[in-house]
Amino acid sequence: MGHTDSAMETDPTDIKSIAISATDLVAAIEATADESETVLRVTPPFSGRMRARLHVVQADDDDDTVHIEPDSLLTTDAPSYPTPDDTADELRAADDETYSVERHRTYHEQRLAEWRESLPDHVVDSTTLSDTAHDVTVSLLGP
Repeated sequence: MGHTDSAMETDPTDIKSIAISATDLVAAIEATADESETVLRVTPPFSGRMRARLHVVQADDDDDTVHIEPDSLLTTDAPSYPTPDDTADELRAADDETYSVERHRTYHEQRLAEWRESLPDHVVDSTTLSDTAHDVTVSLLGP
């Protein structure tokens, strides 16, 4: 027996592809690095092509939503988030630089900008939605 119209609107297995803005993906990855429970979320009514948007998980979230872990959208060779400790270590290890707080701040900002710019190059072509255990294709919106 086929889906009724109302059943199709709430069946997340109807999703075949998701579109995600590069800005939302980078923000989600950055937020999870800072220990925030941030995901990309798809909400009903569900259809074949959906847009996933940045969302901070709340205790009272609707059970009908689909949460997508940001890391599941990146290839295994995606660069890791450059923490302040990482960039301080890099700066201290550089032979041609002398560490200072101001130099570290500038260097960290530079590394974050490079990381943010490179991350969209590491988006997967498809992923498995953990809420439904089915595969969907992934499209990246924006630069």
